[in-house]
Amino acid sequence: MSRPPKHSVVSAQIASEIIAGKYRQAGRLPSEASFVKRFGVSRPTIGRALKDLQDKGLIEPRRGPGTYVRSETESRSAAQPNPELGLIVPKMVHTEIFEHLCGDLASLARMNDCAFLWGASVSSFSESNGTLEEAEALCARYVERKIGGVFFVPFEHQADCEDANLRITDRLKQAGIPVVLLDHDIGPFPSRSGYDVVGIDNFAGGYLLADHLIKLGARRLAYVMRPLTASTVDARIAGARMAILAHGLAIPNPFVFVGEPTDIKFVRSFGQSQQFDALLCASDHIAAQVSQNFSRLGIRVPQDMRLAGFD
Repeated sequence: MSRPPKHSVVSAQIASEIIAGKYRQAGRLPSEASFVKRFGVSRPTIGRALKDLQDKGLIEPRRGPGTYVRSETESRSAAQPNPELGLIVPKMVHTEIFEHLCGDLASLARMNDCAFLWGASVSSFSESNGTLEEAEALCARYVERKIGGVFFVPFEHQADCEDANLRITDRLKQAGIPVVLLDHDIGPFPSRSGYDVVGIDNFAGGYLLADHLIKLGARRLAYVMRPLTASTVDARIAGARMAILAHGLAIPNPFVFVGEPTDIKFVRSFGQSQQFDALLCASDHIAAQVSQNFSRLGIRVPQDMRLAGFD
């Protein structure tokens, strides 16, 4: 697969930072020279990237030195307001993909003359804790403005997240605002809500990961996850179970270990039992933390235990 042009990579990164609120609405961007140093590319490449962002309506040059992020009001026609779309997403610095995804959404909205809102009534998610309370306040703002639709990444890793996700989606639905969920549904796997979900095939991903380890010689697999994880992980676990059965192997009991991968006692519970020869982790971040504790416990990867992450 061919790599995208350098200017496209740079413009996508800057666009994701704009939507994340790094430069604030109507804020000034860093100089071209600073972008050249940061990205390690030529000045013409930065110029092309900034031109792409200008064509998409995300930035604009102004008199005197400097290029600025366009504000919501500047992006809409004074004579006839354009449709508005909203975004509700947990703190994006804790995710691997949402900065890029949200940056692309913002670019597409601008290209189609839509205003894209992501938190002007509360602190930007990139500068806040991205809490459920902030999300519900943002939802209320969207209902008040009667916007055309909302992209929503349901919350996870919190005890009350399922109820909060339902409150947010129900309030938008009652206001007649269409909702598109990103990454995962609001309920547990395998149940499905009535909302459209844009995500990946997590069941197939879990199957392929387990199948790969088994083909490398692993026969006793276990799965590690954090508490209160999204339904996507349950789908991956189901796919891994199916792969194990497809190879005629027994599913260990227990198969799933739920806990904090930074806790060495938790890692010791499956790492030193000699019951397993391969470990599947719900994310690369968890795999890295488990690997650190394996080093402390004297468990070698892959000699003593194969270790695989997802993402």
